[in-house]
This record gives sequence, structure tokens and C-alpha cells, in this order.
Amino acid sequence: MRNKEKIDAQRRQVMKYSALTLGGVALSGMLGCLPAMAADEEILIGYWPIVGGLPLYVGIEKGFFKQAGLNVRAVKFASPQQVVEAMITGRIHGCANGTATGALGLGAITSPDLFKIICSNPSNEKMVLDEFLVPTNSTAKSIADLKGKRIASGPGVQNVTMAKIILEKNGFTDPKIIELPVGQHVPSLAAGQIDGVYTLEPTGTVARMKGLGKVLETGVIAKYVLGEASAPWFGGAAALTSSFINADGTRARQVINAYGEAVKFIQQHPEEARQYVAGYTGIEAALVKEVPLPGFVMYDQLTGDNLQWFQKFYDVFSERKIFSKPLQVAPLIYKA
Repeated sequence: MRNKEKIDAQRRQVMKYSALTLGGVALSGMLGCLPAMAADEEILIGYWPIVGGLPLYVGIEKGFFKQAGLNVRAVKFASPQQVVEAMITGRIHGCANGTATGALGLGAITSPDLFKIICSNPSNEKMVLDEFLVPTNSTAKSIADLKGKRIASGPGVQNVTMAKIILEKNGFTDPKIIELPVGQHVPSLAAGQIDGVYTLEPTGTVARMKGLGKVLETGVIAKYVLGEASAPWFGGAAALTSSFINADGTRARQVINAYGEAVKFIQQHPEEARQYVAGYTGIEAALVKEVPLPGFVMYDQLTGDNLQWFQKFYDVFSERKIFSKPLQVAPLIYKA
């Protein structure tokens, strides 16, 4: 009876979370729990196939996890929301960088003590990730020039919320956003179906290199949402589930240490590291050298100003009533 009650409670959590992030559509087959793990069993890390997941890709391909005696496998999902849902329902042990922190926040509200953040990937005007694109023949010189036009963004609450705030800060009143999968952003621009799009790299690089669109402005969240163009926007993060940390603290620390080694490698050898983007994302190998890399900040650096900027971002979600209650970042960060 207790097992049935646990499964029913878990199902209610997923339904509640899905209503917030996916319009009430829950994913099928998401209710399996990870069994107790043997020493050599796979550790499953979910990722959304974007540049932000690079530490996971490097950790696997350069053997940092293997050197630590870990059997880590990357599990691809179609959206950050699906990654977080898989964490809620126990299908994976954690997530890679690039998982939207807004989606993680919703997961933390739905399922308290769901995870601990081990690394985040800040971006701004110099560490380019977020941007506004327009068709190649667009005459727009600024985002404000797009008033009255058809504006799109990636799907999900974080993308849509950010796009609306950016437009509002540029003089739009009650902006309407068309939600499109990221893979449709460039084709939609080229086909004239939309006049502008808030998106994430490598979309801007793909559009520019193929002559199908152009970048109007980068670092838009730091500038318009946080109010400081040079501020770090902690829009994505890697995390391990608290259940994994609590059940197997030794291996969780090994995962974190190996992940940190991958981050160091990226920082010290960015050109060598970027090659692994092609194998885990839809980015063609020929474009990999052009794609900007985000920054990466490990958990022990998410203090001081970094923590304050991260918190300011979460406060926006509370102010906008996306979060049902205020959410403090500090308790969500891993403590060694």
C-alpha cells in the first residue's frame, strides 16, 4: 500500500510540474525509479543537446569520469523541462549544464530538495549565449524596431518569460510570443514566417554562417532582465539529485570532481574542447569552430556577486508569478 501511495504522490508531482512547464501534458513512461546501484552501474546524466552541456561531453570523451572509476552515460532529452521531469521521477541521477535554471527552479518548488547544483554556465555580452536574431534582409537596427512584428522564442516558461521581459524593456506593450523548437528558428527566419526570435547559441552562428539570418543583439538577458550588460546570467546549470547524493555520497563527490576536471580542461584548452560539441548536438562539425563557448562556474564559486546575480534572476520568476513562491538559490547549491 505504501508503494502505491508513493507512486500516486510521484504522479501528482509530475502532473503539477508538467502543468507549469508543458501546458499540462505529462510525458509517458516517466514514473520508473532508479534501483539501488551496484559499484559499476551506470550513472545517468540528462542533457539538452546544446553547447552548454560541454563539460559532460568532455568528461566522457576525455575520460575524466572513467579515470575516476565511474561509468557515466549521457541521456539526451528534447527539452530542459523533460530533463527536470526525469530527475523528479528518478529516471536519471542528474543533469548537465545547459539545463534551464528556471525549469530547475520549478522542479525544486514541485519537489523540494530535488537536487543540488554542482556547476552553472553564466553568459553576458562577452560570454555569448542568448541573443535576438532577424532575417538577413531585415532593416531593424534594434529590438525596439521589431514592434508590431512576429516574434518567436524557444519553448518553455524560461524562454517565453525572458523574451517577454526583453521586449517590454524595449517599449513593447503586452508582447505576444510564438513558441518554436530551437531547430525551427533559423528556417522560420529564412522562410519569412517570423520577423525576430529570442534564441540561444549556436542558433546565431548557424544563421550567420549559412546566410539565413543575422544577429541583432547578444547578451540580452544580462542587459534587459538583470539590468547590467556585463552581469553573469546563470541561465543553465548542472545538478545531481539529492537522492543520489544521499544514497551514494562517495560516488556523487567523484562525479563532481571529475566534472570539475572537465570544466578546467575547457577553460585551459577551449579550442580542443569545442570539438566535442559536434558529437552531442546537431551542430555540424564545420560550424563548431565558430560557436562561442559559455563560461562555467563550479559550485564553490557560486558565492558573493555570483550568488547575488543568480538570486536576482530567480527573483524575476517570483515577481512574475512563474514561481508560486520565492525561491532561494543558496540552499540549492551543493556543499562539499
